[in-house]
Amino acid sequence: MILEMAHIEVKAGAEPAFEAAVAQAAPLFAAARGCQGMELHRVVEAPRRYILMVRWATLEDHTVHFRESEAFQQWRALAGPHFAAAPTVEHTAVVFPAG
Repeated sequence: MILEMAHIEVKAGAEPAFEAAVAQAAPLFAAARGCQGMELHRVVEAPRRYILMVRWATLEDHTVHFRESEAFQQWRALAGPHFAAAPTVEHTAVVFPAG
């Protein structure tokens, strides 16, 4: 499993609209090839910053199949207008499982 972490800062005052856009876009992720779930976290110390975490079966499910899809274009149309800057995206893989 690959965990995508997108660090997103939104424009001042756009927090409610951004959160609504992510909720509206959630089915796009759910239907995407290899998507195993997603969560949106708001940074407590910096309320304009969010971390979108999406679990993918493979890196290519995100970087190729989703990023080159119509669903990605719809996601960006919904959420993109609220971005203060381009998101930074990292991918991680578990190296030591808990439990």
